[in-house]
Amino acid sequence: MATNNSQHISQQFEQELQDIRTRVLTMGGLVEQQVANALKALKTADIDLARGVMQDDNLVNEFEMKIDEECIQIIALRQPTASDLRLVTVILKTITDLERIGDEANNIANKALSPTDVDYPKKNYRELSALGNHVRGILRDALDAFARLDVDAALSVARESRGVDEEYESFMRTMLTYMMEDPRTISRVLDLMWSARALERIAAHSRNLCEYVIYLVEGKDVRHLSVEHIEKVLQRED
Repeated sequence: MATNNSQHISQQFEQELQDIRTRVLTMGGLVEQQVANALKALKTADIDLARGVMQDDNLVNEFEMKIDEECIQIIALRQPTASDLRLVTVILKTITDLERIGDEANNIANKALSPTDVDYPKKNYRELSALGNHVRGILRDALDAFARLDVDAALSVARESRGVDEEYESFMRTMLTYMMEDPRTISRVLDLMWSARALERIAAHSRNLCEYVIYLVEGKDVRHLSVEHIEKVLQRED
């Protein structure tokens, strides 16, 4: 009888963990949509869409608080073993990064609310749009790596994120040159620069998600390591 009861408790606990993981992915899908809508609102000056992004930020915050509370209850009541505790820890870290991605999307959407008589330079917006598409792809792949607990996919995203840094730096240099050539566009170009900075931060948070996947599966804390160093750490485990 005691054995059956223990099995029931174990199955119930596993279901609780799975439910939390599902909610984390739902939260991830929401912030991914926030990023997409924020970029579209910026491009089209769609005030309603921008405000929708900001409203969704409240939902993201609610997800974070509820999942956080559930994780704390699990730690307090279930006293999880090392592997389960590692999962709970990763979830807590992941939702923090997802909430910050939502904040960055909110920052981009806020730029769509800035009234001005000067349109965005089309060429430069295309460059920002390309950066945005790159970052959205990285976020999507990071969430997929988390969903599948795929270390190889996580490492691939970490490699890809280096390209965002290069795009971002190139974009910022171009924007500075553009402002010097045409001072009338300074306010608009600054909006683009701040948006690019938000995208760069989203890519950084997405890389964090991948580092958590590696920690969860391999038990190796690879934060603050270069991609090359991470590869060496994982190779040593092969």
